[in-house]
Amino acid sequence: MRKLVSYFLQGLLLVVPVALTLFIVYKMFMVVDELLPYHPFPGSGVIILLVVITFIGVLGNTLIARQLNEWFHAVLKKLPLLRTIYTAIKDLLSAFVGEKRKFNHPVLVKLSKESNIQKLGFITQENLTTLNMGKEKVAVYLPHSYAFSGNLFIVDRENITPIEASSAEVMKFIVSGGVAIPGGK
Repeated sequence: MRKLVSYFLQGLLLVVPVALTLFIVYKMFMVVDELLPYHPFPGSGVIILLVVITFIGVLGNTLIARQLNEWFHAVLKKLPLLRTIYTAIKDLLSAFVGEKRKFNHPVLVKLSKESNIQKLGFITQENLTTLNMGKEKVAVYLPHSYAFSGNLFIVDRENITPIEASSAEVMKFIVSGGVAIPGGK
């Protein structure tokens, strides 16, 4: 009976991650398909969306788009609440996919001088002089495990140790609660 239970548990470890991944991808496709009024076959909404976003990206590099962008930012200056929401979303996206990526400096942060407990994070700002904090402090984002959230801490430079690892591997390690082995599968 123990052997049978062991086989069942091994089967769960093999089937559940694959099934959940496929289910989530399928649901994402269906949600996008429902957003678009016309789609000739299931999943075509995602393809259409990718093409449209890429086309907008190409248009974004034109002179006309730059002028529209300047006009849009001028309007946002007059609408403080919308400006705050827009810039927060834009900054968050650019932290991951923009030219000014922010999560590319993984560090180990010593949480207190009395303890050797440390936490993995990412330096998001090296210079905090605009906040009157001087050059001896840096902003470090510490993501939570098993969540898409985290906290921003301002720490002394002496309490951080740079890590020689890819940001993606460190993030995967943190989000998995230390289960995913960096460089592993």
